[in-house]
Amino acid sequence: MTKGFLSKKFLLFSLAFLSGLASWAQSPVPPTPVEFMFGNRKLDFQLVYKKNFTPESKFSLLTISVFSHNYDPEVTLGNSIVVPVQVNYALGKKGFALAGGVEANSIAGVNTFGGLAHNFANRKFLAITVWSFFFNEGKDMKLFGLYEFKPQLNEKWTWYNRMQFVYNTSLSESVHNRSFLYLRSGLKTGPLAFGLGADWDAYGPNKINKGNFGVFTRWEF
Repeated sequence: MTKGFLSKKFLLFSLAFLSGLASWAQSPVPPTPVEFMFGNRKLDFQLVYKKNFTPESKFSLLTISVFSHNYDPEVTLGNSIVVPVQVNYALGKKGFALAGGVEANSIAGVNTFGGLAHNFANRKFLAITVWSFFFNEGKDMKLFGLYEFKPQLNEKWTWYNRMQFVYNTSLSESVHNRSFLYLRSGLKTGPLAFGLGADWDAYGPNKINKGNFGVFTRWEF
């Protein structure tokens, strides 16, 4: 996949996101964090969007969209755009939900999925876990986790930490598709966070490993 193609896709994705923000601006929504990670090997962009259909609705929308691009135009492994659109239906009041939706992936194409999700959030902790089964030829199964720890340091500053992972495997072929572990640690004041980041990615049945280390900046819209 060429650099120009990915750049155009990223531009379209960014414009779609900004349009979406404008259309929802009058509705009460949780903060929408947008993050850039500038590593030694590649640039990562992530957007997390979550919203209940109505304040009392059991239905909610979750999307955790990721764009990754290598600086070296000769290296294409790891260049990707993943945009899932997930609808959750709450099961009781403990944070569990039925999940289903569609995921657009620049490598794997567009696939539908269903599964289970759990969400917990307060001022100090955020925990999102999603187990998904994809209705595709490979019968892929994916486990996703995003966990934040944000203890208050003083009235102005918070210590921001995040662990995020994915493990995707093909049940029909019993092979590894994709996995990663992303770590972030830094400071947060108001909507701004910044600090150090470390990514470990593994690709394909042979689990080809790539590391990416650098700095991140994040803003909550």
